[in-house]
Amino acid sequence: MQWAALAAGLACAGPAIAEDCLNPDALGTLRTLEIDPARFARIGTMQYPGTLPLKPREIVLTFDDGPMPPMTSRVLEVLRHECVKATFFLVGRNAKAFPSIVRRIAEDGHTVANHSQNHHLVPVAGALGMQEFDLGFQAIAAALEPAGAKPAPFFRFPGLLHSPVVENHAKAKHVTVMSTDILADDWMQIRPEHILQRALARLEAKGSGILLLHDVQPGLALILPKLLRELSARGYRVVHIVPKSGAESSPASPPAPLVVEAKKAPVASKSAARKPAKEAQPEVAEFPVIARWRKLMEASRKAVPLAAKVEIANY
Repeated sequence: MQWAALAAGLACAGPAIAEDCLNPDALGTLRTLEIDPARFARIGTMQYPGTLPLKPREIVLTFDDGPMPPMTSRVLEVLRHECVKATFFLVGRNAKAFPSIVRRIAEDGHTVANHSQNHHLVPVAGALGMQEFDLGFQAIAAALEPAGAKPAPFFRFPGLLHSPVVENHAKAKHVTVMSTDILADDWMQIRPEHILQRALARLEAKGSGILLLHDVQPGLALILPKLLRELSARGYRVVHIVPKSGAESSPASPPAPLVVEAKKAPVASKSAARKPAKEAQPEVAEFPVIARWRKLMEASRKAVPLAAKVEIANY
């Protein structure tokens, strides 16, 4: 499938900087891309063949794992000051715990998307994976309901541990699975300034793309103002992604039932027949990205002694 042809599934709006922006030097939001999940099923070059059709030095800011006070609140303040719109991939259980922050994200004009219900950092497939997908959308939808908003039909796998079963489930529900193009490693045990350096260096190497950040990480919350200022100084422009107007989707429908078939015990005798059958384990497959994730985690632990964790107070 040619990704250039899929560009027809996107609509571009003009400059999207907030009219009420009070910061004359703000980075702002250059434009808005409307994504049709029916046309763009899977995007992000870390795992898939193509990404969004961005121009040079255009980036999409995405934040994972929230909401979690006080870091998410700090991130929202910084984005508001810079008049920047982003996409937040929320964990369902966190949305349930902090629904007011979920609503604030939406009220600030950001896109609210799904990052699963419980953020399992193991490959989760089969019925369990589909349930994580569905319950995440349900929890986020419940948090947004008082504000009259709904989650966008966008989904990101926890740890980028993608599953073909869940990918197909997302496609059937008209939901875009969004990976990323660029990592900042803000989830690793590295100093805030190193997060900034890695994000900028990888952006320079890539030229444009989807940047994955974590609004729950203190290090990221600390360096975000400087990151946005550097992006502006280097000529980068932010693009905000939203669902295509009128696009049909059903991400928050009732979750797929978690069905676990029991193995039938051979009936060799009455005593054997009375033994309870063992339950089959949910389908869990190994994916190459999990090996890379573990290597990165091991490398971060070796490179940074426990006594030298992120020193927020001294930064």
